[in-house]
Amino acid sequence: MHIALAGNIGAGKTTLTELLAKHYKWSPHFEDVDENPYLNDFYEDMQRWSFNLQIYFLNSRFKQVVDIRSSTKTVIQDRTIYEDAEIFAPNLHAMGLMTTRDFNNYHSLFQMMNKLVQAPDLLIYLRASVPTLVNQIQKRGRDYESSIRIDYLKQLNERYEAWVNRYKAGKLLIVDVDRIDFQNNPEDLSGVIDRIDAQIHGLF
Repeated sequence: MHIALAGNIGAGKTTLTELLAKHYKWSPHFEDVDENPYLNDFYEDMQRWSFNLQIYFLNSRFKQVVDIRSSTKTVIQDRTIYEDAEIFAPNLHAMGLMTTRDFNNYHSLFQMMNKLVQAPDLLIYLRASVPTLVNQIQKRGRDYESSIRIDYLKQLNERYEAWVNRYKAGKLLIVDVDRIDFQNNPEDLSGVIDRIDAQIHGLF
């Protein structure tokens, strides 16, 4: 089975992936942040590195999905193949940080890959307001994230909401991160697990 977490930068995807993997004994697949050779350059000069970064993510996530679907284990994935194509790349294009030529090239590649992969059995979307995102980004203190602008997070949030509203590829569970603290409050985590249980019992 393939469970995937989606959400904006700082929504808590990695933390919840770790907690759920531990609880269910699932195999976690994390976003390749530390090994990503483009991230630092991208945040320094988005226009120059946006296409390179998006291609790197697309390649990385396509490989992840292929590995997940060939695995005999239940896997929980931190961020999906859809988010770059539905949220990040279109946003960079709209901001003038990716050329139309590069965006069309990228999107054509994604559409071909998308035909070859199955959607997650359950998609968990972590919905968070911009103040919550900013607070959590500041807490984790990654150097390359220190220059992220509030209007950039706001634009991403708007695209996430639009994407989730039209998502029909599989089961969807929305978790409102503003209202709970699954990292520090066991009752909040238990509530999320109860909701996941209710969804996945229909998947077996």
